[in-house]
Amino acid sequence: MFTGIVEAQGRIEAVEEIGGDRRMTIVSAGDYLSGLQSGDSVAVSGVCLTAVRLLPRGFTADLSVETLNATTAGAWQVGSTVNLERALTPAKPLGGHLMSGHVDGVGLLREKHEEARSWRLTFEAPQRLARYIARKGSIAIDGISLTVNEVDKTRFGVNIIPQTWSHTTLGGLQVGGRVNLEVDLIARYLERLIQEREV
Repeated sequence: MFTGIVEAQGRIEAVEEIGGDRRMTIVSAGDYLSGLQSGDSVAVSGVCLTAVRLLPRGFTADLSVETLNATTAGAWQVGSTVNLERALTPAKPLGGHLMSGHVDGVGLLREKHEEARSWRLTFEAPQRLARYIARKGSIAIDGISLTVNEVDKTRFGVNIIPQTWSHTTLGGLQVGGRVNLEVDLIARYLERLIQEREV
């Protein structure tokens, strides 16, 4: 589990094609990933990856065809910048919202403009995910826990404060850019419970 509070940025250092899927090496500046153990989970731009090999400043992970097709990871190349968050522990503050690191779909940035010291961003979600996105609800965009400000059919808006703008990949995102979306866990489970009651 994760909180959506991005703790560091990293970059893709190597990409290797292996039997139809890929092995990627992710590194961070400084010592953020030091102490990582083999088998530990790390959210990489919202995608939960398992460390299979450890490096002094990073780790290597295997990405399945499913992950490559269902997330933006299929477009990651050597040099791509990514958001990083290590898995939630009992001692870690829950500053965002509970996230699984299982991306639900890919969205597109449709608009962005400055608003005082913040930025307002409008994203478009796939039609099948739009029903889970509610005003003042939570959503994860590239692993960042954000509050939804407004919703209009498949489009929704968020406000990005200066701290988030400068410490995550959102500051470099251009209109038309693709992002990983994870909708609120509670909304998904609530829908499932309602479906079971209707059977």
